[in-house]
Amino acid sequence: MGLWRRLHVAGAIALAFSWLVASAAHAAEKDIVDTAIGAGNFSTLVKLVQEADLVDALRGEGPFTVFAPTDEAFAKLPKSTVDALLKDKEALKQVLLYHVVSGRVTSDQVVKLKKAKTLQGSEIRISTSKGKVRINKATVVKADIQCTNGVIHVIDTVILPPKQKSAQKGY
Repeated sequence: MGLWRRLHVAGAIALAFSWLVASAAHAAEKDIVDTAIGAGNFSTLVKLVQEADLVDALRGEGPFTVFAPTDEAFAKLPKSTVDALLKDKEALKQVLLYHVVSGRVTSDQVVKLKKAKTLQGSEIRISTSKGKVRINKATVVKADIQCTNGVIHVIDTVILPPKQKSAQKGY
């Protein structure tokens, strides 16, 4: 229960993305993991990446494009979904890899795509409408955070691979 309370507090704090503007110049000096840690509003994502033993991979040479859900995005997931993922390391790894695309895909490239294959193996759908970019049902709220080994695009909703959708219920 304490974790959920902390997630909600962190989510509220994460509402202000001012850290992105201030740290954009320094982000290219850090890898994806260190950039996420330094941002402060990806603590749930970082914790889950650690649980899934993906830290070294995301610190690797890459390049990678990560569609990174904020703490607030993780707070939208049903508790049962998060609990199930924490109990099943392989399923957790698959969900996290569904947020990663091989290569450095910047926003000007993303908007030209209709889909992209993730490191999980399934494709994500990409659409643009009214100036907004959507990855499946998630909206990109900040794009092009440059890292030494790739780029991060911040999304407002956790996306689940197709076989995980039954547990997703509306997300």
